[in-house]
Amino acid sequence: MLAIIGGSGLSRFSSLAVTHRQVVHTPYGEPSAPLTFGNLAGRPVVFLARHGDGHDIAPHQVNYCANVWALREQKAEAIVSVASVGCIRPDLTPGTIVIPDQIIDYTWGRRSTYFEGDAPVTHVDFTEPYSRDLRARLLAAAQNCGEPVRNGAVYATTQGPRLETAAEIDRLERDGADIVGMTGMPEAALARELGVNYAAIAVVVNFAAGRGDSHARISMEKIDGVLLEAMVHVLRIVEALAAAS
Repeated sequence: MLAIIGGSGLSRFSSLAVTHRQVVHTPYGEPSAPLTFGNLAGRPVVFLARHGDGHDIAPHQVNYCANVWALREQKAEAIVSVASVGCIRPDLTPGTIVIPDQIIDYTWGRRSTYFEGDAPVTHVDFTEPYSRDLRARLLAAAQNCGEPVRNGAVYATTQGPRLETAAEIDRLERDGADIVGMTGMPEAALARELGVNYAAIAVVVNFAAGRGDSHARISMEKIDGVLLEAMVHVLRIVEALAAAS
């Protein structure tokens, strides 16, 4: 079964033919919201709103361990994360949809592994943080439905909930980051620990601080407008992915 984790701009999945919602309890606490089950393009799909049904859970307060565990327990074989990001690389302008291939983790204080307490010390390989197969399937789905996407980007995951300073963005660029968001980690690593294929659809919603029209400040109003338009295209890609599964 395909699982979708929706971020900012995707707390509801309008094209999902919902069959039921289910409250799930995990050893790591409660997921962000009840799981929504349904059919998409005739295929079973489960959807989870990362920030809660009312978008009231900040990025640093998301229970990533519970979210990923809950989806795995419902037999999800693949998780597609939808996330909004700011662009550092100048060609990734607002409205661009990106399938990232690498992550740099700048978060702190988040529970980031299942291997704690009495669990044995385990080192998972994270050379390629996203599933190569699932990324390829997303790229093929985008091509099949005629939606342009960019293949590959380095996603810098920052702590939030505040946005970054212009100097911090300069640092991220020097580190090799192309886009910046707040939810890429530890979600990707946790999925790897549980052996679930994981990939992301990143929607560029603004120029990062100090760049483009965000030179002086970042306009939240503009972000909302870009998100509203871009999610139409994201949903088409996800539907094409489900249809090909």
